[in-house]
This record gives sequence, structure tokens and C-alpha cells, in this order.
Amino acid sequence: MSPLHQLASAAGLQPDWSDAEGRPHRVADEDLARVLAALGYGAESEAAISQSLARQREEERDTNFLSLDMGEDLRLPAIDRALPSSAALTLEDGTVLQLALHPEGEHWRLATAALDQSGYHTLKLGKRDLTLAIAPPRCLSIADLLPGRAGPTRLWGAAAQIPSLRNPAANDFGDFGTLAGAARALAAAGADALAISPAHALFPADVTRFSPYAPSSRLFLNILYADPRLIGAEPAPGSPQELVDWEQAIPARLAALRSAFATRSEAVKQQVADYCAKAGPQLQHHAIFDALHAHFFETGARGWQGWPPEFHDPDGPAVRRFAAEHADEIEFHLFAQWLAKASLDAAQTVAKDAGMSIGLISDLAVGMDSGGSHAWSRPDDLLSGLSIGAPPDPLGPKGQDWGITSFAPLALRRTGFAGFIGTLRAALDHAGGIRIDHMLGLRRLWIIPHGSPSSAGAYLTYPLDDLLRILAIESHRAQAIVIGEDLGTVPEGLRPKLADRGVYGMNVLWFERDAHSGFAPPDEWRRSAIALSGTHDLATVAGWWRGRDIDWAWKLGRSGADSEGEDRRQRQEDRTSLWRALCASGAASGAQPAEHDVWPVLEAAAAHVGCSPCDLAILPLEDLLGLEEQPNLPGTMDEHPNWRRRLPAPLEELLARPEVLRRTQAITKARQMKAPE
Repeated sequence: MSPLHQLASAAGLQPDWSDAEGRPHRVADEDLARVLAALGYGAESEAAISQSLARQREEERDTNFLSLDMGEDLRLPAIDRALPSSAALTLEDGTVLQLALHPEGEHWRLATAALDQSGYHTLKLGKRDLTLAIAPPRCLSIADLLPGRAGPTRLWGAAAQIPSLRNPAANDFGDFGTLAGAARALAAAGADALAISPAHALFPADVTRFSPYAPSSRLFLNILYADPRLIGAEPAPGSPQELVDWEQAIPARLAALRSAFATRSEAVKQQVADYCAKAGPQLQHHAIFDALHAHFFETGARGWQGWPPEFHDPDGPAVRRFAAEHADEIEFHLFAQWLAKASLDAAQTVAKDAGMSIGLISDLAVGMDSGGSHAWSRPDDLLSGLSIGAPPDPLGPKGQDWGITSFAPLALRRTGFAGFIGTLRAALDHAGGIRIDHMLGLRRLWIIPHGSPSSAGAYLTYPLDDLLRILAIESHRAQAIVIGEDLGTVPEGLRPKLADRGVYGMNVLWFERDAHSGFAPPDEWRRSAIALSGTHDLATVAGWWRGRDIDWAWKLGRSGADSEGEDRRQRQEDRTSLWRALCASGAASGAQPAEHDVWPVLEAAAAHVGCSPCDLAILPLEDLLGLEEQPNLPGTMDEHPNWRRRLPAPLEELLARPEVLRRTQAITKARQMKAPE
């Protein structure tokens, strides 16, 4: 192994990787050197590589975090032969235990197997204090949530894009108050879960940044979803438009929130104060960031990197002076965060009170904007000078750069995974489950130096075992299930490992195929995953059957087919294959419907997904309601109205329509049937 590759491997990079079709690739040496430099490891010469290797080894030894599974003894390298025969372990509840420490060859063994208290404990090992995370063997399961349930234990739910929701009163886009009404209506229809789009904090001053997957911070909420009605204030006036006009809607919603802030009661002021005291300095930093971002956005700065240098330090004198001079503006942002949290908490309470076993399932975006609040207030948490994306593949021969960043593996270990733990808790604070976007990122992420093409990146390894143990701890603490989006180029062995840890994968109708008969029967779908008819990034059932996705592909020049005619001929063959699978599962019968006749297909697809053996089946609202257009078309910006589509009417009204009622009845009946053995 060359010194460059030795350094790359030590830093967690994978010089060799395989694509979606199993073809091997090797990262070019010059690209590897650029990625290493962005990670802070000079590789421009053999001397620089040697120095970087020495520093990397020192950083590796400097970790202060260890994790293990409950019921196991801890084994660790023989760091210090002079260690005593026991070590002190302080449990989270304050109990102090003396545990025997035994030398075994090149390792020490700490007698932790008898401990039955999961959590983050403090281990004093010689002169070092370390965090010892002891995890349950698995995340919480759906069966764990239903002890003694008399009815069916195979549940179904829906997935909703929050802005798409309407309420009986006019509104420009859905908010957490509208979400509460949707949860109540779905519960009445028999749903036990409602998966929602990410609710992370965005950039309120910038009306162009409404993608929920490029947040400013995942620790706080999108204040635009706060419901002023919760405190008796009036919402912003709305319109019946088919698409959200964010340029008009965001200022109108902010104006309504400011009006609610100006008329807030003393009781509300006290609740905000209590919330701020509990949330601590991170919330204060976020509120200051939003005020600063609005201030400097008027001068053209999109992120904190464009601010004057003296404002780059969140605890510096310039920021403190700004905060003192703009105290009312910062107080507004604190109030808006409180109202958003109270509104989302109320939506989960409504969902549970209406009978949902799970309630809301939050969506955790894979990363965050490098110019946002988290990167400004806690830059050492994150990869700097790098963005994450995807390597070249047949669907994207140039690769993908998502324009966001994520946690740095070294920083995770150095900080005791504080950022990751805080992010999970923020997502689970108001939910009975969490969907982790791009779950593959807990094992590896494709990282790209700024200024380089996506193809010039490399995979960076993450501490998967530590992250999965933390997930198990937080899942049990929140009494919430964990779903991982395990689609795409999945590293070998990852899915079985996730299943062993109780992380549900995703069986998506369009991807469940076999080599012989086309679409695989649902009784062959993985039981360790949830079942879905689609996702926000894929064609809806109605859109797929009618070829709406093909229309878009040729309109935007994005099809990989040789001709549009060939594309449509292949779709006709796929329709036949799907209808055959729907009939084979008992979800449909009779002759295949025509291309324009989508209603029988929608009902059959609901039953087909519902009769899978999975613990949970989810229908996006677009499929439940029979809508053609998908919420997002990946790889597009302004060419397609991403994150702007709205439902045609309030959900309560739509669910009462006979054709929709037949779909909810179809999936409810399928879920009540005995699961295939």
C-alpha cells in the first residue's frame, strides 16, 4: 500500500469502491490528495503524508467515547499497563460502581456484562474520563409499541408533505396546525402513523430556500410552520392556488407571526422564557443567527461566510453587541421557535389522542447547509470545505453534489457524539418514529472538495457501530421506531446489520422486482422493512400508470431511453408486469385497465402494499388520493415545481370521497389479514 493510500485508509477514506452495478473503481491519487487536504491532512509530499499519519494516530488515541451492547464485557486496547485492577463507572443516575479490569493479551476486559442500565455513563480509566454508551441490543419495534393489542399488529399510515396540506380556512401552505387536522382525519380512517416531510429550521429571510432537505439546522424547527392559532392569533390570509408561491407566502407568514409576537400574553412570555432556559445557549445562538442572517441578507450574503469576519465568531464581541442592539428581533425568533415546537407537540398529541399507535414519524435530512446556523455556531462539528453527494452511476454519470455538509467522523468521537445525539433528540421530541434520510450515510458518505466535480470525491467511513448503538438508546428513550432509507447503492452487509439492530428498511413498490416475473410478490418483501407505494422523489402510482414521469423526462431532456417511443413501449410492458403482480397477490382481478384508467390500479396498489408481511405499510397522500404529480423531481431546480404542490382540498374532505374511501378500506382490510408465513 502506498503512503498516500495508507493515509487515506487511516483517515477513513475508501480509495477503492464499487458502483451500483458492482463495477470496481479507484479514486485517482490527485483526487484523493485533494479530499485529504480538505479533511486537514496534507498529502502533497511524502514528508507531509508522514506528518499527517502521525497526527491522525494521535487524534485516534484522543477519543473519549466508547460504546458496547448491553450484556457484553468491554474490551479495549491495553493503553496503559499501569492501570489498576478496577475502574470506576458513574451511571447516569449517579450510582458509582467499581468494575473489575482484567488484562487479556493485548487488551483489557472490563466486567460490564452484568449492567442492565442503558445510557451514557462516565468511565474513569486511570487518569482518563470517557463516556461509555451502553445500548439495548435493538431499537424499539412496532410490536414493542403494541403490548397486549387485541386488534391487528400490522399497521398502515400515510406520508405527507407539510406545505401541501390545506385546512378549511384559506392558507398559503400547510403548517403544524393543518398537520394536526390531517392526523385526526387519517386516524379516523384507520391510520396509525403519519410520516411527515422534514421540519428542520430553514432560512426565514430567504424566500428561495424552501427545500426541506437543505436546512440551516436540524436542532430547531422551521418557524414558518408555527401555528398562530395555538395562542389565539390570526393566521396569514391565504389563497386557493394550486402551487405554493413561496415568494409571497413567506413574508405573509412572518408578518402573521410578528403580529402574534406583538400581542402575546404574559403567560406566553413566561412559557417562552421557560423553554429558552431549558433549551440553553444553542437556541440563543440559533435565534441570533436568524437575526444576523436577515440583517446581512439584505447586503447579498446568503450564508455566514459572507458576513464581515468579526461576525464569524458566535461568542465574539461583534455578535454580542449586535444581540444587545437587536434584542427584540432575537426575542421574536425565540418566540417563533417556541410556537413552532408547541404547535408540533400539539399535532403529535392530536394524533395519539385520535387513536394512532405511532403518530407522527419525523424525517431527518442527511445534512445541512454549510452557510447555516449549525455550521456558524458549531463549525467544529462538521466537514469543512467539503460537500456530500453521490458518485457517478448509470442514472447520473457525472455524480451528484447535494450542496450540503454533515458531521465529521473525527468530531463525533471527539465530542462524544453530542451533535448526533442532539439531532436525534430534536427529531424524536415530537414523534413516535423517525425516518433517517440516506441511512447509508451512517456507514459512509461520498464527500467532494469544494470546487471539484462530483466525480472527484471519495467515500468517507463513519463509525456505524457507535451510531447504531446511540440510535438504540435514543429509540427506547423516546419510545419511537427507527426507519432508515436504505435505497440506492447499498454497501454489502449493511441491510442485515440494520435489521439486526431493529432499524426498519424500506420496501418501495417500484424497486421490489425479481429477475423472472418483474414485480416481486409482496410476501417476498423483507419483513425487516416497511412497505411503501412510493416516496416523494418517485412517480406517484397514478403518474406512473399514465406516464406522467415520462412526460417530464422528455420535456426536460432527462430520459435515458433512445427514443420517447421506446420509453413508452417499455412502460406498457411494465404496466402489464405490475397488473400481473397485483392480480397474483389478490389485490386485483380481471383485465388490465387502459393507460388512462388509473382508479382500479390505485385501489389494487393500496391492497398490494398492504398485504405485505411488513409491520408497517405507508401510502404517500399522493397515492392515497390518486394524484398524478410527484412532490419533488430530483436533479431539478426551477424546471419542476419542487416542494410547491398542494392538495386539491382539505384532507378531511378528500378522505370522504368514495374513491379515496375505497383505498383506505382496501389497505385496512389487507392489513387485517393474516400475514404470510
